[in-house]
Amino acid sequence: MANLEIIHAYRHLYRGLLHAVQYSKPARYVACHQLRAAFRENGAVFDSKGVSRTVAFLDAAARSRGPEHKVLKNLLMIAYHRVHDRPQSWRHVNLEANSRKKETEFTKHARATAYKHYDMTVAMLNKSMGLCLR
Repeated sequence: MANLEIIHAYRHLYRGLLHAVQYSKPARYVACHQLRAAFRENGAVFDSKGVSRTVAFLDAAARSRGPEHKVLKNLLMIAYHRVHDRPQSWRHVNLEANSRKKETEFTKHARATAYKHYDMTVAMLNKSMGLCLR
């Protein structure tokens, strides 16, 4: 029975995400990737109330261009750029490797903690609203 509930939650969340982003290409792939990763995570706990609140949040994001839509859009944009903002050509890869040899202690620390504040903000949003956003 629990497996059926998890499957339904996944489907409702995925359908809500697709409606909220209006099936736009980069956003739907990022959303699908994040949703899969969240459901495949080891040690994750299923929260049915959090899922129902998140589905309601996604429905509100799909209905109007209000704050819910803007929050979801920004979350997906940051997730996309976290993965895809890497140099593409070999020339850029070589330049990046050479510049990293000359990195200072400050730049190493900044690179390691670049998204720490963002992740904490998303965690506080989830906690205050009872959502399951990633």
